[in-house]
Amino acid sequence: MHVPFLDLKAINAPYAEALKEAAAKVIESGWYICGENLEHFEVNFSEFCGTKHCIGVGNGLEALRLTLQAWVELGKLNPGDEVIVPANTYIASILAITEAGLKAKLVEPDPDTFNLCPAATTRAITAKTKALLPVHLYGQLANMPALLKLANEHNLLVLEDAAQAHGAELSGVKAGNFGNAAGFSFYPGKNLGALGDGGAITTNDDELAKTLKALRNYGSEKKYYNQYKGTNSRLDEIQAAFLDIKLKGLVAENKRRQSIARAYTKGIQNKTIKTPAWSGQYGENGDHVFHLYVVQCDNRDDLQKHLAGEGVQTLIHYPVAPHKQQAYAEYAHLNLPITENIHQTALSLPMGPHLTDEQVQYVVDACNHF
Repeated sequence: MHVPFLDLKAINAPYAEALKEAAAKVIESGWYICGENLEHFEVNFSEFCGTKHCIGVGNGLEALRLTLQAWVELGKLNPGDEVIVPANTYIASILAITEAGLKAKLVEPDPDTFNLCPAATTRAITAKTKALLPVHLYGQLANMPALLKLANEHNLLVLEDAAQAHGAELSGVKAGNFGNAAGFSFYPGKNLGALGDGGAITTNDDELAKTLKALRNYGSEKKYYNQYKGTNSRLDEIQAAFLDIKLKGLVAENKRRQSIARAYTKGIQNKTIKTPAWSGQYGENGDHVFHLYVVQCDNRDDLQKHLAGEGVQTLIHYPVAPHKQQAYAEYAHLNLPITENIHQTALSLPMGPHLTDEQVQYVVDACNHF
């Protein structure tokens, strides 16, 4: 049997006819940017997340960067301010900070959840720290109650990186509605994926939402009159239409991901393979939506070769820690053993609502044969 890591064609197959109809309507409308489809999706996604506002943008990186830029424009942040971010995140989280003229403060994650550790965050706060950027990595919520308490005590802004956590929830509050704002990605492989690039920002802040709508559109609130040095980062009509259709199936697809995760966690008995914490600090209450199912193995490369030989495709998220990337050579001196261990041992197994029970069991058996 061959089990691909990801099959986007299979994931989108249930929506194929509706997507084709939506594409035809957009084409026939003659309106392709900032129209009714974007407005409808923004309303529906904000309602899904429980927020007042949703601002569609070009991608997840732009969602984070533009939010930070907006806070600079509004005087809530100043160039050079520190933003605390988990050191093991995907590099986009850090790029957003530095591109906005701010300084990324890399902090070790919780070794069980891979998310921003409140204790390590507390130790990292200085007089220059003005914001937290918790990342809901792999689809599991960061410890938001503890981080929000910390932010309140130190008067810090909170920007959630919810790029992998569409629909993750704790006590009735969804990802995107914990902090002052949140950035989402709709990259095709996400739990809610477009058929191209796309992103969005959610917030309950009216002033921030107004500023972001201008910044995404060349810094203009009125055509040809530019209030800010903005950019061109807009979620286009056809992707907004696609996302509106797929949003209707997100809850069911997340439940299927959780079902697969339970089967993996229960079935993988190989003692050399550590399965992910299922919301270690909260219990199994639905807050992990398993964008990825990431195991750890000290012999990760050997495990990956073994699984490939069995026909199971895996990926490494992520092979190189941000502070070890050439792009961020200024961080190369940092001693971050927890982060480095994660990058050396993490392996992502196939995950997605398209997987059959037979495929899931085959992956379990292949892991146990290692």
